[in-house]
Amino acid sequence: MASAVDVLVALLPLVVIAVLMVGLYWPATRAMPVAWLVAIGAGVYWGMDATWIAASTAVGVILASNILWIVFGAILLLYTLKETGAFDVINHGFAGVSEDRRVQVVLLVFLMGSFIEGAAGFGTPAAIVGPLLVGLGFPPLAAVVIALTGNLMAITFGAVGTPLIIGMIDVFETVGSIREAVLGNGFGSIAAWVAEIGVFAASMHAIVGVLLPFIGVAMMTRFFGEEKSIRPALEVLPLTLFAWFSFAVPYLLTAYFLGPEFPGLIGSMIGLFVTVGVLKAGFFHPDEDWDFAPESRWPDHWVGDIEPGESSDRSGAVAADGGHQRMSLWMAWLPYALLAVLLVLTRVWDPLVDILQSTLVIAFDDILGTGLDDDIQLLYLPGAVFVFVHLLTIGLHRMSPREVTNAWTETIVKVTPAVIALLFAVATVQIMLQSGDATGGDSMLIVLSDGMADLAGGAYPFIAPWVGAFGAFLAGSNTVSDVLFGTFQYGVADSIGTPRTIMLGSQAVGGAIGNLIAVHNVVAALAVVGLVGEEGRVIRLELIPLVYYATFTGLLTLLFSYVLFPGVF
Repeated sequence: MASAVDVLVALLPLVVIAVLMVGLYWPATRAMPVAWLVAIGAGVYWGMDATWIAASTAVGVILASNILWIVFGAILLLYTLKETGAFDVINHGFAGVSEDRRVQVVLLVFLMGSFIEGAAGFGTPAAIVGPLLVGLGFPPLAAVVIALTGNLMAITFGAVGTPLIIGMIDVFETVGSIREAVLGNGFGSIAAWVAEIGVFAASMHAIVGVLLPFIGVAMMTRFFGEEKSIRPALEVLPLTLFAWFSFAVPYLLTAYFLGPEFPGLIGSMIGLFVTVGVLKAGFFHPDEDWDFAPESRWPDHWVGDIEPGESSDRSGAVAADGGHQRMSLWMAWLPYALLAVLLVLTRVWDPLVDILQSTLVIAFDDILGTGLDDDIQLLYLPGAVFVFVHLLTIGLHRMSPREVTNAWTETIVKVTPAVIALLFAVATVQIMLQSGDATGGDSMLIVLSDGMADLAGGAYPFIAPWVGAFGAFLAGSNTVSDVLFGTFQYGVADSIGTPRTIMLGSQAVGGAIGNLIAVHNVVAALAVVGLVGEEGRVIRLELIPLVYYATFTGLLTLLFSYVLFPGVF
């Protein structure tokens, strides 16, 4: 049995992350390298030699490289469409459906934001949707608060399933005890098990998320409306429920039949198409349009450096005469339509899958003689599909060399901080994970899991989503939260005898919840609307949906674990 000193040492890297990032407001780029150094010290105490520490760090670098390849491709395509003006065209298309701010929130924040999250992830929806709302005339502070809230259901499956594929599949493949238990319980692979985790996560999201689009509208009318009331939101409750239903049904079916890559992407695409169609047919639209009070009556802290109504207005391709012509809506959407088709093909068409998984694979076997191994499948990872569609878009949207250069430059600027943070964060977790195999005993995370199981006992499933949320709050990423706490949550479930699959589904949902208040997500969202410095106001407001979502997810985890599905692995 681990001593109190062992528990404290195992906890130390996580405490350092919490103190530096939460207490001292250090960015992840500074905090994570320090946490890695602390993890090395903890590993030395645990009995790890320099070879195992170096090999564990190397595995962390490989895993982080997989994540970064996906992130790079996703953000590159995103900035490509910003440069061509495609997002302005899409924005105008939504504005043409309705001038009612409540309807615009449902379409742009809940559905469009979920689509961007499903495709790109990593905080991009708030950074993209926020400016779109400001361009339509929303107060910048309201735009940030609402944009952070709306895409919660898609975050677990963001960037084409990265949180589950990289944060769980790739991590669990490196833990021998978990791999053996999973294969011994009838699963053909870790990937098959994580797909089931994804189904439970999607089920929790679908149930708790029924009020998500309504909450976004209600926060707008209550905190930024002239009436300071949720009554205007109640008027569009039928629309919010319909939008949720049109998103949640394909979302759940996709999670069940296709796996964790596509629920956010396909659910939001179908939800957008159906909801826009129904609105254009005259259903669910409120009798009177709702709008904000005149700007002259807005508090000063609602508006920063960017005035509402400003737009980049680059929504055109260069015409033959040197002027600009407006891009058609279908052409603006075409790259993402191609992306969706290609992503599905690269996951379900076996001959293509075999080629992609065996071509341009960088394999690392028996790293430093420890038996640890991993690889980078450059063509099979979704990053390759994003880059391919980017290259197609250059021709489709007739991009100039300057626009291509701008897209790459903005992408590199956006991704660079994530490189440092992810490399050291994942390396830290790998040292903690491999400390058991390196010494022939329990790893640091197993010791922490056992301690938490003793402390919380059978009530722990209620806490599971809060732990996941805490991880995302620290790191600003559902993926990193799953890397930090996935094995920990597995260990607690194993100790208290509850289904591991359900506990990890709850972890996956919790990782999405924490993004609401992740400091660097909030800062990034405020920066693009010219309001840096209002982080405290935003986080206080985001605590409302966070408490709702985490509380009911915790209750669902208890219900699933002890009543509905107690026999699940």
